[in-house]
Amino acid sequence: MASKLVKAVRIEQHGGPEVLKVAEVEVPAPAPNEVTIRQHAVGLNFIDIYYRTGLYPHPLPHGLGFEAAGVVEAAGADVAHLKVGDRVAYGQSPLGAYAEARNVPAAQVVKLPRGVEFDDAAALMLKGLTVQYLFRQTYRLQGGETILFHAAAGGVGLIACQWAKALGVKLIGTVSSPEKAALARANGAWETIDYSRENVAERVLELTKGKKVPVVYDGVGKDTWETSLDCLEPRGLMVSFGNASGPVTGVNVGQLNQKGCLYLTRPSLGLHVNTPEKLKAAADEMFGLVTRKKIKVRIDQRYTLEQAGEAQAALESRKTTGATVLTLG
Repeated sequence: MASKLVKAVRIEQHGGPEVLKVAEVEVPAPAPNEVTIRQHAVGLNFIDIYYRTGLYPHPLPHGLGFEAAGVVEAAGADVAHLKVGDRVAYGQSPLGAYAEARNVPAAQVVKLPRGVEFDDAAALMLKGLTVQYLFRQTYRLQGGETILFHAAAGGVGLIACQWAKALGVKLIGTVSSPEKAALARANGAWETIDYSRENVAERVLELTKGKKVPVVYDGVGKDTWETSLDCLEPRGLMVSFGNASGPVTGVNVGQLNQKGCLYLTRPSLGLHVNTPEKLKAAADEMFGLVTRKKIKVRIDQRYTLEQAGEAQAALESRKTTGATVLTLG
């Protein structure tokens, strides 16, 4: 396959949504270990904003985005598990998913089962695999536990609510409004706590009849750190997996002892799916729940490639629910 020109979002400087520009970029023939994907849908995530603002540094200029779904247009000579025409998706790629087509390392790409649409896959790969590693690897839920999950009405949160219910786990979700509380409950949350009106640690104590929870999943960061520790039972696990409100800094390790000999981990998806075998196993479990209708992806916002800046602004302002995708036809 010869190289070709496609539209892609690029940034030349850090800043607000206005720095996102659509440009024509060249997609060369795939390297031996790559596939060329004609993309149908691209997922938006908070991490995209971190790269745009420069919170996560990367040499400029560069593209944005890590997850998308589409069809294989060409495969490199060493690629064995994918072929031209396969419906595929990925959630852990080099930067640059906001594009009509691109080359991606084949080891990071999985085939889509029948019944999983491109939009759903693009919204699921990063968020759904995040829930998979949190619930099945970081702290392996068996069923019957009561857990606390922050931002339960967000893209990751709504998948977590459904996955917890499928496992027979009671998920207590924190939310910021009655509407978001209703949404989390509709998706399988056992209980919700509106942190703008209620004291989260006190409510967790009430809901667990004084026991607290064995694990807290916290993707919010700075704003919820102290509260999360106060919700854990002795020797409980604090899983700090994101920083939507800013990073947690200046941690006093002695605090973990004072609050009950607590454990702390700061995991991320990459190391949990760092081989094709691990990625396939995690994706198979996730897509299995989708095809059995245990998880339904809620996509509440759809934008075009040209509207990527607008899409990020909406995500940043906390006005979105569920997932956001860019649709490319």
